[in-house]
Amino acid sequence: MPPSQGSAHPLRLLGVYAVLLAVIYALVFFAGDHSSTPKLGIDLQGGTRVTLTARTPDGSKPSQDSLRRAQTIIENRVNGLGVSGSEVVIDGDNLVITVPGDDGGQAKALATTAKLYIRPVLSAVPAVGGKASAQTSGTEGMAPSGTVPDAIQLNPDGTVPTQPAPTTEAAPTTEPESAPQPRVFPAQAPTPPPAPPGGLTPQEQAKKEIADAKATRQSTDQTVQQAAMAALDCNKSDPLTGNDDPNLPLVTCSTDGKEIFLLDKSRIDGQEIKNATSGLNQQQARHEVNLEFKSGGSDAWASLTGEYINKRVAFVLDSKVVSAPVVQSGPQQGGRTTISGSFTAASAKELANTLKYGSLPLSFQTSEAETVSATLGLSSLRAGLLAGAIGLAVVLLYCLLYYRMLGFLAGFSLIASGVAVYGIIVLLGRWIGFTLDLAGIAGLIIGIGLTADSFVVFFERIKDEMREGRSFRSAVPRGWQRAQRTNLSGKTVSLIASVVLYILAAGQVKGFAFTLGITTVLDVIVLYLVTAPLMMLASRSSFWAKPSVNGLGAIQVVARERRAGEALVKETAR
Repeated sequence: MPPSQGSAHPLRLLGVYAVLLAVIYALVFFAGDHSSTPKLGIDLQGGTRVTLTARTPDGSKPSQDSLRRAQTIIENRVNGLGVSGSEVVIDGDNLVITVPGDDGGQAKALATTAKLYIRPVLSAVPAVGGKASAQTSGTEGMAPSGTVPDAIQLNPDGTVPTQPAPTTEAAPTTEPESAPQPRVFPAQAPTPPPAPPGGLTPQEQAKKEIADAKATRQSTDQTVQQAAMAALDCNKSDPLTGNDDPNLPLVTCSTDGKEIFLLDKSRIDGQEIKNATSGLNQQQARHEVNLEFKSGGSDAWASLTGEYINKRVAFVLDSKVVSAPVVQSGPQQGGRTTISGSFTAASAKELANTLKYGSLPLSFQTSEAETVSATLGLSSLRAGLLAGAIGLAVVLLYCLLYYRMLGFLAGFSLIASGVAVYGIIVLLGRWIGFTLDLAGIAGLIIGIGLTADSFVVFFERIKDEMREGRSFRSAVPRGWQRAQRTNLSGKTVSLIASVVLYILAAGQVKGFAFTLGITTVLDVIVLYLVTAPLMMLASRSSFWAKPSVNGLGAIQVVARERRAGEALVKETAR
């Protein structure tokens, strides 16, 4: 039987694997941030844990169904940003978000309510020191103080134009560091709230604040509306965040706190958004969020832009105006538009990801934020790595004792697999935000251990062939043909188990399944490109054919005794 075609050119196959390693580490050292260290999970590098308390408009207890839907949406947002090692769990009436690293901004951003409404602008005034200035806009729905916001103008086919509007100039809303946006989540760690007056519970106090804000800022009385605009302070926390009634007018601020708006009732709900993506407008050198509406939203958008030509419409996210452009043409068909503002690439992607997966059924406020120490995790990491090293050493020692010098080939294959796995983990952390935690390390160790199992199957098949009387040189290719079928069946089962576990599991168990799947796939590659070619080369060497070197002398003795016995039987039969 001739050697298998997959091992006919062992040096060529080894060269292919060497090229793969060269490509992997060229990307590690010469692309991206050039870091050769994998991203670590929260249990290894520490991180931030944010506890979010649900707020309902009537102050009632949130339902478990609402909390589960909020958990699912936040998990989808995490998945939309990549495998980041974040966890979202329900703890009573709260959601607890844990993210790696010492920056808790990601956890806080993931829990923004993301209720988007498109409202016509009735009037707007500039805010000085967070409050409305004495100078007001003289034209209904137009920009105040001579500023002209971004214009909405789409091509006839509904695509975003590449040239800026001819009569307007972008006036992006910037977010100065000295005036942070008043959001549900403060920039610093939250301080314990003062005791509510009148002996009210926190839920009752939240209900009262929302009701008071609605009574003034969502009144249909024009006198009350003007008073609300004059009294609104954009630098203070907004109790209406994510709790405004879309069927009533709204007095609110822009996200940068520089403008105060009186808005009409909502004309388009964010639930009508079919897709949201971010991108860079090359002509105007700014990042934008591109929206595509569903059929109902597309019709509503065409009606709105036809009605408000040369007037402003506001994109309101969590009760704050993100962008309030002027409609320059209408009605606009095609169901596509853009949100522009003071976006960076990261913030535009974050907003698009948030809108894409829908708004949360509840609004949340930060009740607790803490830093998680990695001391315990690092101790566990050292213990885990030590256990893995001891296990690997024992496996190699067993291979050397049982298979003699062939054990070195097994050790070389394990090292080749480990080097490739490390580079891939580094690249995955850079490209999709994959973080390596203790569960992932366990998956790597188990996966590399399964690689040793492939060697055992291969070597035992070689011994079976030699028991049949074949030489070491002829037993290797024939043993490989028999071993690869067994190995492929076993690896397929392991890969299916990893995929099912990744789909059904949550949290760190996903990391275990992910790394186990990676090592399973890489095990097959190493088996075909490293292990089998090395054994083919060894079978053609007179040195490796020596029984004292390959440890197969006893098998050859058994084969000779079997042949002698068969010959004796034939002689006796005559």
